[in-house]
Amino acid sequence: MIMTKPTGDLIGLRDATRRLLTALDVLDDADLAALSQLPGWTRGHLTTHLARNADALGNVLAGRPMYPGEEARDADIERGAARPAAEQLADVRDSAARLADAFEALPAERWQTTAELRNGVRDRLSALPLRRWVEIELHHVDLGIGHTIDRLPGTFTDRTVDYLTRRFTGHQDLPPLDLRAEDGRSWYSGGHDGARVVVAGAPTALVGWLSGRTTGSGLTTSGGTLPVLPPL
Repeated sequence: MIMTKPTGDLIGLRDATRRLLTALDVLDDADLAALSQLPGWTRGHLTTHLARNADALGNVLAGRPMYPGEEARDADIERGAARPAAEQLADVRDSAARLADAFEALPAERWQTTAELRNGVRDRLSALPLRRWVEIELHHVDLGIGHTIDRLPGTFTDRTVDYLTRRFTGHQDLPPLDLRAEDGRSWYSGGHDGARVVVAGAPTALVGWLSGRTTGSGLTTSGGTLPVLPPL
């Protein structure tokens, strides 16, 4: 069966991008030069990263390598971080529009195609809208301009708990994890050895912890303390 485009994720990505652009539109040069909530990065680093990430995903859709290499990727972010706010906003807006056009133009039969991303990771093209949505929402939080974890839309947190738990599945530095939402849904993740640790709470709190944006506030655990998660 031919996989049609992931319409729900594309709609969520579109709306998240619109919210981000609206928030960026009021920032000036000094705002972007200020430190973000990611250690070592200014807000300008984050906005430049988001623009280059959009172009990188466009490369994947076109059958090209995501980035020329890690050094080139890092250099592009560093070089663009100190640009004027107007230039950065235009870059984020225009790169997002190019990616949206590329998603729209992708033939239906290609959504099931598997492609290589960064660090040897492979995924179906149908997963890219969600991956980009995660980038937009979480880095909007990282900007520290009012978009907090507790303001993430429910459609996003529901999708992202599943996405992040899969990222940690089989990770041998973690115990087996049994993640439980308040509405009865559950996800299994982590390694395979040791006693299973139950972590329970609202999807928003789970996303905050799994993404490294919170220390786990709002969650309870059978292990006494929450396991330390490796970086994403």
